[in-house]
Amino acid sequence: MSESFIIAIDFGTAYSGYAFNITGRGSDIDPNLKRWGKALGLDTPKTPTCILFNERQQFLKFGYEARSTYTNMSQKEGKTHLYFENFKMALYGTKLNSEVTIKAANGMSVKALTVFAEALKFLKEDALKTIAENTEGRKFIASDFTWVLTVPAIWDSSAKQFMREAATKAGIVTTGTEDKLVIALEPEAASVWCKKLPADGFIAQNCGGKALDCQPETQYIVVDCGGGTIDITVHEIQHGGGLKEVHKASGNDVGGQIVDRKFRECLKAIFCGGVWEEYETNFPTEVQKMMYDFVYHKQADEDIQISCTFNLGNVAQKKQRIDLFFKNKKGVSYDEGVIRITKEKLKSFFDDSLKGISELLRKILSDSSRIKVILLVGGYAQSKILREYIKDQFGKNHKVLCPYRPQEVILKGAVQYGRNLAVVASRKSAFTFGFDTSEPFDQLRHKPDKKITADGKELCGDLFHKIVEEGEDVKWDESKAYIVYPVENNQTSAELKFYRSTRTNPTYVDEAGVEQIASFIVPMPDIRGGKCREIRIEIMFGSTEIMAKGTDVLTGITRKVSIDFMSKA
Repeated sequence: MSESFIIAIDFGTAYSGYAFNITGRGSDIDPNLKRWGKALGLDTPKTPTCILFNERQQFLKFGYEARSTYTNMSQKEGKTHLYFENFKMALYGTKLNSEVTIKAANGMSVKALTVFAEALKFLKEDALKTIAENTEGRKFIASDFTWVLTVPAIWDSSAKQFMREAATKAGIVTTGTEDKLVIALEPEAASVWCKKLPADGFIAQNCGGKALDCQPETQYIVVDCGGGTIDITVHEIQHGGGLKEVHKASGNDVGGQIVDRKFRECLKAIFCGGVWEEYETNFPTEVQKMMYDFVYHKQADEDIQISCTFNLGNVAQKKQRIDLFFKNKKGVSYDEGVIRITKEKLKSFFDDSLKGISELLRKILSDSSRIKVILLVGGYAQSKILREYIKDQFGKNHKVLCPYRPQEVILKGAVQYGRNLAVVASRKSAFTFGFDTSEPFDQLRHKPDKKITADGKELCGDLFHKIVEEGEDVKWDESKAYIVYPVENNQTSAELKFYRSTRTNPTYVDEAGVEQIASFIVPMPDIRGGKCREIRIEIMFGSTEIMAKGTDVLTGITRKVSIDFMSKA
């Protein structure tokens, strides 16, 4: 694995970007961020996570260019082209497989793996091009780099596997170079970078002009406020500067897009009687323009104005005068082509999101009195309404910190993490994990219906063999090793089923609260020794992904074990 050449991709729900480092191993990391939007007069560290395909599902544009091209299309073109945005949320809370589809703005469905892979392919190729332009044209290929791909900490293993498969399809890694791709957890990456920031790297808001306290045993909450998810972890700084996770990752789907959805619902309530639905159907690109305007304005804590488009006015006036739609609507008004929204009404769009965030924080804080700092990161943390709310709710007993560029710290921290995976020294296991096994049947301990017979011996099947317990501290490079045996003399492979549970000590794999999440395919090519052959399974739990390898003890051959967390299509 390359230790110095690193490209990190932050594939966000609302915005995406990348950063890179091509300095030597001994040099301090100062990640370079790609700046986006110059053609539009912008200069941002990320570009919108939106992608455009033609009617034949061929990739056309990504980011600002995709958005600009789509929003400037004619009504006819907009209905035939496939435009996707905010599609990352398709991976949240879903049991994934390679055939899962997502819908474009025109209602047509495309395989999610295709959409994600094309987006990652664009970011990969753009990164390599940008680096070449900044290194006097030196030619790089993907395998010259360690790639770091950020994901929410609350994503399950199937979603992480899905992103790895999309990255492979995008050509970021290939068979034999899988180790060149590292999955980083977004709040962890942010935490790694914020530890380095000086006092003037944070917004002066209830922080006393101080940086993050990096003394050993200091505990703080990292709240990654994204467009789709709120992702929370708690870190303790260790002697030597490493990080220990002291509370398993938690979160929900009340990110910034909840606010956008409330605004859209408000427009639908104003333009009632089917007006808004007709406008959305016939002028989807104009709807996108209105939403983008709102996303920009919602960062403020003041009255805002959104332009009412000509076509929306025309559709509305088929029913009645446009100003009449606003009659008796509290907090919104219409004035010469502009929709005015009061500060109080704008704040109301945040209510569900802020409630969801505060509930998560209160639960964690009630479990620990040692946490003194709340660190807000992510693009949604740019919202003054969000920051002020957290300060009002928790600022009395906790210092609330937010970096000046909260949307950049995940990317920069991901580059740092790519160089030193040990910076997060240990994590909490989110579940109790185990696999199914059997043992000699004991009528005093085992259920009668679990009795099976193999080679004339009575066994108890479906037993849950615990590997790691929920809440258990697992070092970043820790592994667990087990010996398994074939059940047939000429068996050349074996499947082990992998389970998880929120319970501490399940007995059987089919109990309530136990879920099968993966399977191991262990190759056993040498059949000498029959059923006495030993296969050593080594499972690594401490990293961001659950990895495994199998060793044929007879031959000494070690192979990576395929752990399939995705459901069958």
